[in-house]
Amino acid sequence: MKIVFATHNQNKLKELQQIIPEHIELVSLTDIGCDEEIVEDGKTIEENAAIKARYVYEKYGLVCFADDTGLCVDALNGEPGVLSARYAGPQKNANDNTQKLLNKLKDKSSRSAFFKTVIVYKSKTTEKYFTGICKGEILKAPSGSKGFGYDPVFRPLNYEHSFAEMSSTKKNKISHRGLATQKLLQFLKGL
Repeated sequence: MKIVFATHNQNKLKELQQIIPEHIELVSLTDIGCDEEIVEDGKTIEENAAIKARYVYEKYGLVCFADDTGLCVDALNGEPGVLSARYAGPQKNANDNTQKLLNKLKDKSSRSAFFKTVIVYKSKTTEKYFTGICKGEILKAPSGSKGFGYDPVFRPLNYEHSFAEMSSTKKNKISHRGLATQKLLQFLKGL
């Protein structure tokens, strides 16, 4: 079975290739020759994931899934949320995004937050949504060198280490993307 993961992000692709069983061939947008930037102008994480999945299916006719993820910080009324990748501007720089987040939180006592991933699977007859949420808190400074994005400043609830300090195997079991992917896999088993 071959499925397109509607992303150019090689970090996300590698993370999911570690989770998806070997009998499923996971390919990226680059692999199918889709070089254009898919405009994610939805107002919610769900809308952005659906925009990408629909675009790939409608243009290429390939079974696919797309994800969108947001980091939601309680003390910032849910920011950065749907704007997580562009929090510090359209250049999508992870270090700039993290620094902006830490600056906005420096005077806040509550640092509780959660990551939310929504995966949208799209085929000729089906459009299905899978959600994964991982609760935790934002650290005062980055810790660890693994992972990507906000991983160095996010510590999941009941764990001592940030995502960036965890092995990929451990992170994939508890992370928002890992949880949403497990739901997707359960669905794919039934096809």
